[in-house]
Amino acid sequence: MKKIAIELKWGVIFFAVMLLWMAFEKMIGLHDERIDRHHILTNFFAIPAILVYVLALIDKRKSLGGRMTWSEGFLSGLIIAVVVSLLSPVGQYLTHEFMSPEYFPNVIALSVEQGKLTQEQAETYFTLSNYIKQSMIGAVFMGGITSSIVALIVKKK
Repeated sequence: MKKIAIELKWGVIFFAVMLLWMAFEKMIGLHDERIDRHHILTNFFAIPAILVYVLALIDKRKSLGGRMTWSEGFLSGLIIAVVVSLLSPVGQYLTHEFMSPEYFPNVIALSVEQGKLTQEQAETYFTLSNYIKQSMIGAVFMGGITSSIVALIVKKK
């Protein structure tokens, strides 16, 4: 555990940032009155997400005596991504059951109203279990991509 203490710490920090982002989205109306803009504006989460990975890999590099190869950085970032993936079901549950329980009914109504999905298709797609699966897969996939790029920037020989 001590070997991956930094990754665990930054995985939890990422999780906290993710929950804060969800609260921010809720606060500015992206889960209700401005839900039609959610699919675009939610992508701005990439900014704090990348920042967390940069800070995490800099922290990892410091723990390695100021030197870190790309592969060490990438592996560290991948471990963070796995931690985030394992925490993401809790985040989805907290978001959709407590913070923003109206999100699914609102996004279902919008997608049907816009003719993108039928009522049945929307109700099948916009579910907590589907979002949990997507968030777990997305955390590893996007975390891997982010880790590979940030590791290139942060590495020092």
